[in-house]
Amino acid sequence: MPDDHEFALCLTHDVDRPFKTYQSVFYALTRQDPSHLLDLAPWRTPYWTFDDLLDFERGEGVRSAFYILDEQSLFTDRSPAEWLTMEGWQLYAGRYDIEDERIRGLLSKLRDGGWEVGLHGSYESVDDRERLAAEKDHLETVLGESVLGGRQHYLRLEEPETWEHYRDLGLRYDTTLGSPTEYGFTDGYEPFRPFDDEFVVFPLTAMEAALPDPSDSFEEAWAACKSLLSEAQENDAVMTVLWHPRYFSSDHPGFDRLYRRLVRTALDRGAWVGSPGDLYNDRVGTR
Repeated sequence: MPDDHEFALCLTHDVDRPFKTYQSVFYALTRQDPSHLLDLAPWRTPYWTFDDLLDFERGEGVRSAFYILDEQSLFTDRSPAEWLTMEGWQLYAGRYDIEDERIRGLLSKLRDGGWEVGLHGSYESVDDRERLAAEKDHLETVLGESVLGGRQHYLRLEEPETWEHYRDLGLRYDTTLGSPTEYGFTDGYEPFRPFDDEFVVFPLTAMEAALPDPSDSFEEAWAACKSLLSEAQENDAVMTVLWHPRYFSSDHPGFDRLYRRLVRTALDRGAWVGSPGDLYNDRVGTR
């Protein structure tokens, strides 16, 4: 561990939908609450949670990784046959353009502030090297610098093909290996090298949606996080967590508080806390 820390907590955020469009309609229907439709107004941006999130991390002296998605658009890139399908809306509706002025501004703020920006490979890029390469090149052009690693959308992974794509495209790590429904150190306590070279896999320990819902019982959710921290500390582990930015909004009560407590408790226990890219550069990438 860097600087003799007992264990590490890697913080990651997949930027899927920073604007509440698709979810406004979805929640109005599934939660039977038409007030969600009010969030379709352009001046309402409940999922743009970045300012508060960055302020918190800056105040704690930590940095995280933000994985940026360059996904296809339902109405401009997909077949009309998909426009009325639930799958089409779920996968491609409400996505953002990384050249949008607001996204460009966010990327500049992240880059200049010391946060890591990584690649969030699109749904179909899991087994499409050319598409993944194009997304990586596009992101790096907009960002103005190269990216070190990333994670695939929906945690879609083909082993070892996806990792071969990452390595051959010049990426040094991947954080896809994990579950959207279960949490724990299922894939080990440390990053590993699937090809016995400089390319590294960071297993995902917990995605926020897999944890007990803090809006139902915050103490149950915190008990799960606390147990993971204890297990990480006891095993000198690298614990990697994923919090989507929209989970810091009022649509998902309790997850913001849970994240803040997780980070502060890890720091109190003497953990190294930061992004996978920083940990790779500090210690993991060296042999």
